[in-house]
Amino acid sequence: MQLYELEAWLGNDHELNEDQLTQLLDEANEIEERYPDADDQPERDAALSTAYQLLLGQDEVIEELARKRDAAKAAESQALAGLRQAALMLIPNESRTESGFAKQAGVDRMAVRGWLGKR
Repeated sequence: MQLYELEAWLGNDHELNEDQLTQLLDEANEIEERYPDADDQPERDAALSTAYQLLLGQDEVIEELARKRDAAKAAESQALAGLRQAALMLIPNESRTESGFAKQAGVDRMAVRGWLGKR
């Protein structure tokens, strides 16, 4: 990342001094190396946003990220419980095949077989 790209990303009122801006640019380049694929843009943005917030002294970003992670884990657990219930209802009555259900649900077929007690 070039300095002008970082400044465009930050906008005019970024509140960073020159040393912080240099450090953020270094962090941005390390982040780009860590997440090199084009599909990694959301991860790059999240990491860069965190680096920026930490440079501003916003340590509460850690607690916020922990809350988001906990919420995501809870949402995943609830979604998996729902998918398992759907598998238990739809596959035995032959509304869906194991592989068809797995593909539709975005899970591994072996997970579906486990939910059905076949593993």
